[in-house]
Amino acid sequence: MSQQDKDEIITRILELKKARNAVILAHNYQRGDIQDIADFVGDSLGLSQQAAKLDADVIVFCGVDFMAESAAILSPDKIVLMPENSAECPMAAMITPENLVKTKQEYPDAAVVAYVNTSAAVKAESDICCTSSNAVQVVNSLDEDVVIFVPDKNLGMYTQRYTDKTIIPWDGYCSTHHQILPGDILLMREDHPDAEVVVHPECKPEVIDVADTVLSTGGMQTHVKKSQNKEFIIGTEVGMLHRLRKDNPDKIFYPASKYAVCPNMKMNDLKSIFVALEENKHVITVPESMRVRAKQALDRMLEAGRGD
Repeated sequence: MSQQDKDEIITRILELKKARNAVILAHNYQRGDIQDIADFVGDSLGLSQQAAKLDADVIVFCGVDFMAESAAILSPDKIVLMPENSAECPMAAMITPENLVKTKQEYPDAAVVAYVNTSAAVKAESDICCTSSNAVQVVNSLDEDVVIFVPDKNLGMYTQRYTDKTIIPWDGYCSTHHQILPGDILLMREDHPDAEVVVHPECKPEVIDVADTVLSTGGMQTHVKKSQNKEFIIGTEVGMLHRLRKDNPDKIFYPASKYAVCPNMKMNDLKSIFVALEENKHVITVPESMRVRAKQALDRMLEAGRGD
């Protein structure tokens, strides 16, 4: 797409957004040009919470499926649009509510903690949700001594480091973070010895072991802004670097692995956002009985401690 075509479609998107009283939300892993036109850029739950407070009629969520569902859970009175209907989260797809119910029957005394990177149906079968930044706080807030942690085993194992509770991790993972290797970190360190290594807790335990700092995407944003360091090696999906560079032009950021790209996150583009607004595609809804139960799990998390 030429710059002239891009400018034209951006103009049309902004016109439609105004006409429909819409808000555009972009996850940190979205393409740079989508982040640049979004009203808000951030992590999935934070964006949904932000949208729920706004006087908007339409939410255009540029992310993956569970994120649009979270917006629908928290904003049932708004139209939630997902530009690319096939943009699914592979990790969220690694658990079904039916399989979770079976596991709950095997461990009747355990609490179920669902990472927000899950479907509304799985959240509805869970006791409480968590984010990558408050997982430890949420788990430690529970009365139960045994926790079924779904669906990310890496985040579950990271949480296990900071709790005396027994965590039963689901055998799921983020395929993008999972492919970042310790060797990637060590090689980057050789090239950039002064850089601080900051990785996401969805990374493998052996990657976390060689990192300097482990943070959620929101935590990364706050940390690097306050840090006196000028160089950072970032271990998460490469889209995060666009935001970090944009907000911190005086600092240098290197991807831990240039291959850490989520193809599903990159499905959205400017054209699909335009079509979503023009043709009302694709409307995401959650059945009311499921929405209420899923919202309870999210509300319990917020009572235990806000995450980003």
